[in-house]
Amino acid sequence: MMLKQVLLQFLLLLLLFLFVSSFTTTITVVAAVTTTTSTSILNSETNLPRQFREAPEFYNSPNCPSITNDDVNVIDFEENEKNSTIICSEKAVHVAMTLDAAYLRGSMAAILSVLQHSSCPQNIIFHFIVSVSAAASTTASHPRAIISSSFPYLKFHIYPFNDSAAAGFISTSIRSALDCPLNYARSYLPALLPTCVRKVVYLDSDLVLVDDIAHLAATPLPGAAVLAAPEYCNANFTAYFTPTFWSNPSLSVTFANRKACYFNTGVMVIDLARWRDGGYTTEIEEWMELQKRMRIYELGSLPPFLLVFAGNIAPVDHRWNQHGLGGDNFRGLCRDLHPGPVSLLHWSGKGKPWVRLDSNRPCPLDALWAPYDLLKTPYSFES
Repeated sequence: MMLKQVLLQFLLLLLLFLFVSSFTTTITVVAAVTTTTSTSILNSETNLPRQFREAPEFYNSPNCPSITNDDVNVIDFEENEKNSTIICSEKAVHVAMTLDAAYLRGSMAAILSVLQHSSCPQNIIFHFIVSVSAAASTTASHPRAIISSSFPYLKFHIYPFNDSAAAGFISTSIRSALDCPLNYARSYLPALLPTCVRKVVYLDSDLVLVDDIAHLAATPLPGAAVLAAPEYCNANFTAYFTPTFWSNPSLSVTFANRKACYFNTGVMVIDLARWRDGGYTTEIEEWMELQKRMRIYELGSLPPFLLVFAGNIAPVDHRWNQHGLGGDNFRGLCRDLHPGPVSLLHWSGKGKPWVRLDSNRPCPLDALWAPYDLLKTPYSFES
């Protein structure tokens, strides 16, 4: 009897050992699979194509004007464009954005937010600026293929940007991300877009709208104003330029007789016709060439815009650019909203919401960006 009990205990211990061994092996396999999946996600941050969900289609409200009945303002583009015609009617809302691999996830969220909150989403035409190399791609990584996959109904056109030529004007800044040539594409919009497009809303990729973009696009540009943007006159304007600039009378006189205030170039309403007539791209390039000879500023593409336009822009309510949500350019600290109503949330600064969410270290306001994220995850289910 005693022997039977010993044998029974031995068998129970053996079974327990085999179960634990099997369970440990399962955990190891699962961990290996998880590690592989995580690597794939990380690689997808640098290697296109990325997998994005298809966004729902949005329709015009009954009172939206038609933008398809003005035959005079239709320009035909290449036949392989998803939407072979671009409607240049002033009844359309034209939106310009850059598509950069590093910020594509943000761009997709921004597009979705624009459409979702528009009362006339079918009247919005997107103008996407991409690098020449990206435009030349013939694979699924081509920006056209990526946009069409998630927004098959979208009216858009893609414009190749000669980033290598623009790179010759760029000098290093305080953040390497600010030195990307596509970051300077906004200075060339009047040359890139068709001449029939007289007015455009430029948007950065790290923002979402929570209001109708038509209200922003309707911003008046009185007199000779070339662009409109929210101004922040309480900011220390002198900090945007070096002591070399301010100590040189021939340079600092630039702002004489101008009430120059800081404005963020991530959200602008631009009169392209006035820009073309004024030759302002050439002025911006001249300042960039001077910057390469003597350092007069530190912050990427913003200072040339301030040098050319600050003090001469049309005002826009601050609700249209709740900027700085990415924190400062050094530590990327979390920030709160500015006081007042909100129509647009802008994660300008070092920290981007998709990066912080993926690293499980989000700022509180990143939760407002997450609903617009179209990136497929390994755990998403297809209907």
